[in-house]
Amino acid sequence: MPYLSPFSHRYGSEEMRRIWSEAAKRRLWRQVWFAVAEAQTKAGLVTASQLEDIQKNIENIDLARSEEIEEEIGHDLMAELRVFSEQCQKGGSILHWGLTSADVQDNAEVLRQRLSLNLLRKGLRDLLLQFADFIEAHSQLTIMGYTHLQPAEPTTLGYRMSLYASDFLDRYDGLARLHQNLRGKGIRGPVGTSAPFIEMLEGTKFTANELEEKVMASLGLTPFPVTAQIYPRIQDFSLVAELAALAGTFHKFGMDLRVMQSPGLGDLSEPFSTTQVGSSAMPFKRNPVKAEKLCSLARLVASGLPVAWDNAANNLLERTLDDSANRRRLLPESFLACEEMLSTTIVIIQGLVVDEHAIQEQLERYGSFASIERVLTALVKAGADRQEMHEHLRQQSMRAWDAVRDGKDNPLTETLASDTVLLKHLQPAVIRTLLDTTTYTGLAAQKSMETAGRIKARFANQQTEDLNS
Repeated sequence: MPYLSPFSHRYGSEEMRRIWSEAAKRRLWRQVWFAVAEAQTKAGLVTASQLEDIQKNIENIDLARSEEIEEEIGHDLMAELRVFSEQCQKGGSILHWGLTSADVQDNAEVLRQRLSLNLLRKGLRDLLLQFADFIEAHSQLTIMGYTHLQPAEPTTLGYRMSLYASDFLDRYDGLARLHQNLRGKGIRGPVGTSAPFIEMLEGTKFTANELEEKVMASLGLTPFPVTAQIYPRIQDFSLVAELAALAGTFHKFGMDLRVMQSPGLGDLSEPFSTTQVGSSAMPFKRNPVKAEKLCSLARLVASGLPVAWDNAANNLLERTLDDSANRRRLLPESFLACEEMLSTTIVIIQGLVVDEHAIQEQLERYGSFASIERVLTALVKAGADRQEMHEHLRQQSMRAWDAVRDGKDNPLTETLASDTVLLKHLQPAVIRTLLDTTTYTGLAAQKSMETAGRIKARFANQQTEDLNS
């Protein structure tokens, strides 16, 4: 069996693979050729019977015949053009009249990008709604917060998940803006001057600009105002950058989840089926393979940024072809990788396991340290010297840390509740209350519910935004 890319069968959906398939590409090429012939018909250059002949053969893709011709001539678009022309007995003779390859390829490419962005946006909408449900259900569940991978202050599980959800909502908006701003090359010939069309349209009522307007309207694309042979490849860089930003959000979530389900924390874990094998050598292993896949694919998407930059910066004068080969992989695989991360994250959120026992252990072990700030604030409000109390609390905390490191229960609450220095200013019951982490989560629960509500309001009407254009 010949080499297969993992993106041809393992990662991404069949729908996304179809968009980037050879057949779909050639069908879009044919649609561009038809749109040009249709505009030329309106200009009186092509007959209605020729146009009808072209239209009825658009779906008649013959990959075997095209590959046979390409092997002989070494040009994929010309091979497809010859096949299309062979099939169109009446209209084949006028196909590609006035065009250069990029007039066909670049516009078709942008159409594929838009279709792919629609798939990602639909998936992101579904993921965000899953996040919203999870956030609502855990908006008040107190967990230990960590900064520098060290215990910090308590938060809630809903609020931590709100951080990821907010990032994903921003990425959804970024993809929507990108979709709206993608532009085609236009129909302008080999160096973008439209000279072939000016000659062609001489003696008709049409100008080259009017012909282009009709073609682009038929394709549903807005062209760049100025192009050479191709659309500016900086647009590809913007596309890959937005996909890399989305990948970065998946990576952040995946990496955090790997930390959260590691021994010592254990707050959350990804779904692990009863028949799933975690390791070929160690039967007990429950490796976080889904989260690890997010990180792995995210790196691949991010690695496309310097390639896209080089393609844009090094496309010399009116056009060089040194971007062509890598774009055949760069664009489809960036989309497929993002889609695989998206579908994997949906599966994770749907089956995410919350270990409340482990969460409570973390709070009991570290929570009182986080609440010392509250004690310090109360002491100062009661008239104590802030600097003296800070140093005293620091010393007591370090002794408690030593006990925890030795595997003992955290003694800090009882130590401070019986500390004669503190008792000059605060009652023992007050100290114990201040050290209760469940009452020290600030606006976490409120912000969690606001985040979930914002997501649900955004997508309350599934038809609010047209994701099929």
